[in-house]
Amino acid sequence: MPVIEYKCPNCGSGMVFDSETGALSCLSCGRKDNIEQLSDPLTQHVFLEGDQAREYHCNSCGAVIMTEAETSATTCTFCGSAVVLGDRLTGELAPVKIIPFSISKEEAMKAFRKWCRNGLLTPNGFMTADRIKGITGMYVPFWLYDLNNKIEVQGLGTKVKKYTSGEYEYTETQHFDIYRQLRLNFIRLPIDASEKMKDELMDKLEPFPYDQLKDFKTPYLAGYIAEKYSYNDEELFPRAKEKIREYIDSYISSTVSGYTSVNYTNKHIDTTLKKADYTLFPVWIVHYDYDKSEYMFAMNGQTGKVVGKPPISKAKAAMWFAGIFGVSFVSLKLISWMMGGGFL
Repeated sequence: MPVIEYKCPNCGSGMVFDSETGALSCLSCGRKDNIEQLSDPLTQHVFLEGDQAREYHCNSCGAVIMTEAETSATTCTFCGSAVVLGDRLTGELAPVKIIPFSISKEEAMKAFRKWCRNGLLTPNGFMTADRIKGITGMYVPFWLYDLNNKIEVQGLGTKVKKYTSGEYEYTETQHFDIYRQLRLNFIRLPIDASEKMKDELMDKLEPFPYDQLKDFKTPYLAGYIAEKYSYNDEELFPRAKEKIREYIDSYISSTVSGYTSVNYTNKHIDTTLKKADYTLFPVWIVHYDYDKSEYMFAMNGQTGKVVGKPPISKAKAAMWFAGIFGVSFVSLKLISWMMGGGFL
């Protein structure tokens, strides 16, 4: 069957992944099973192709499960059972690794409210009102790239020295040919593969703790939403190269220190893909309703880091800028007074 549900062997109730214990937990009797000791049903079944045309039914109540084409794990809207759509997690769609949630829904809500209160320029109503419209635990698809870079750089450098001899001041300029041949490798560079998620938002959630990476097993998805990738590793390879460009330029600069100026005449970077692992990262998605507008925030499901763009209070912003201007004005007045002999 393409729909996978986890039932408690004791009472038959649904089981979900427990972020606190890292086990598969029964919602009724509290039984907990070690996920690492469970067999994965995906290794025991062969699924048919063409999952987008398939109709899924909940094994608990028989209701039709309505999902988008990218969804690979969800809950039944009728009975609330956690279900995994197995045929969307096999073959090329099978994740290699996963970082499980370590922050529960209750902890995420508490951390988000605390984050709201820390906003210096956000409206008072945003900081105090409880307007969370919804919070969803979602496994977001990422590609983890291992990239090898061969770098060849040519340029011209100068060293300028000034000195005085007698009544004359001299400037001595030396010119140098610069050549660097470098190898720079990147391991586990994350690029989100979901069309729905904004790249900027996902980038700001980094870093994810790679020491928490696990071999993928479907029980980790139970009770959460999960999506399959919208773009494969080849399609996102250009973005991966663009993401490391700034780091490469910075590394090149570190190898040509000591010059007054450097002008590059040739810079060639050959980036090759060693491997890319399809990985699922834990993200809490928070929808917040304020002043007739909806805001979306994201929280790293392992570290608790919150990112998003909250509303700005115009009054607070004006006061803040006025305060900065006032301090600057007083400082300038004080410096002017001291230079004019105010302490004499």
